[in-house]
Amino acid sequence: MEIIELTDKNFDEKVIGSDVPVLVDFWASWCGPCKMLSPVIDEIAAERDDIVVGKVNVDEQMELAIRYGVSGVPTVALFKNGDIVGRTVGYQSKSDLLSEFNL
Repeated sequence: MEIIELTDKNFDEKVIGSDVPVLVDFWASWCGPCKMLSPVIDEIAAERDDIVVGKVNVDEQMELAIRYGVSGVPTVALFKNGDIVGRTVGYQSKSDLLSEFNL
């Protein structure tokens, strides 16, 4: 599936209103671990059709970072029914991410 670029304008519709789980990568362009994690997120999005995958650039979408208490990047959160049900901070391998979120 395609990765959705999430903003304060579409977040509630695409994430909170989603009827399937949404994996959200909060990242920044200057962040080394974010750059390492990006291909992992891309792989998950390409391989899974049972979840939605989105990315939030925290420098451009500070309101969302504040709203969800993102204090370090990369932060990956899994939303189900509009609520965060899991969160990781820092680089994670694909297998660790999938295991952490029971995906």
